[in-house]
Amino acid sequence: MEYGICNLAVIPVRAEANELSEMVSQLLFGETFEILEWVEKWARIVTTDDNYTGWISRLQFTMLGHLAYQQLKREHSPLTYGAVTQAWKKSENTILYLPVGSSLAFLEGNTCKIVNEKFEIIGPKGDIENFVTTAKSFLNAPYLWGGRTHFGIDCSGFTQAVFKLHGIHLKRDASLQVEQGTLVTDRHNITTGDLAFFHNSENRVVHVGIMLNGGQIIHASGKVKIDTLDDKGIYSEELKRYTHKLHSVKRHIKLSV
Repeated sequence: MEYGICNLAVIPVRAEANELSEMVSQLLFGETFEILEWVEKWARIVTTDDNYTGWISRLQFTMLGHLAYQQLKREHSPLTYGAVTQAWKKSENTILYLPVGSSLAFLEGNTCKIVNEKFEIIGPKGDIENFVTTAKSFLNAPYLWGGRTHFGIDCSGFTQAVFKLHGIHLKRDASLQVEQGTLVTDRHNITTGDLAFFHNSENRVVHVGIMLNGGQIIHASGKVKIDTLDDKGIYSEELKRYTHKLHSVKRHIKLSV
């Protein structure tokens, strides 16, 4: 088996080995993966954190040895918590602008190391904020299919990012996240931090958001925003209509409010 690590701020993960193929997710700085196969300049990978498969360009990552991969997989690197964190690439005297949730591999003091390259983290590395504050920090982030950052994010990328920063690993897509957690059977028992899922006409889960309380949800739809939720689903004040039909609610954490 071969392994790799993302040594750029963020790179696209595509559905097919083609630059015109849709982006289904993103790899963030310091995230690792296994390489399943090679096709010309493309590698089909499976991510370490969420077991997600896709294709990335050979020009956008660096190879990682078996022992280093196993150590990172076992120890879990510290994360960046700011929307943007600067990393000084020492060999080139250049700056990378790392998105939230980037992994600082082999961090010693303010310096992390990816293979033979050292990156000095400039300024504070950030602190874990209140869960709701973390979620609201994404407000107005534009919707981007496959996105995972403040500069473009999809619904499940948003929920995954917020929970990751609080030590809970969610799967990548809404249809997978709905398989996790404990079912909340009574809507009146919904509380802060619960995940609400929504389905289409075929009863397939296609959307997810984070409950702020029993009647408000923060989710990525056009942009990250706050809407109201009732028994029917999400009602958009902006559009003056229901936009998503409620499927179920799952709980991973119990927050005090």
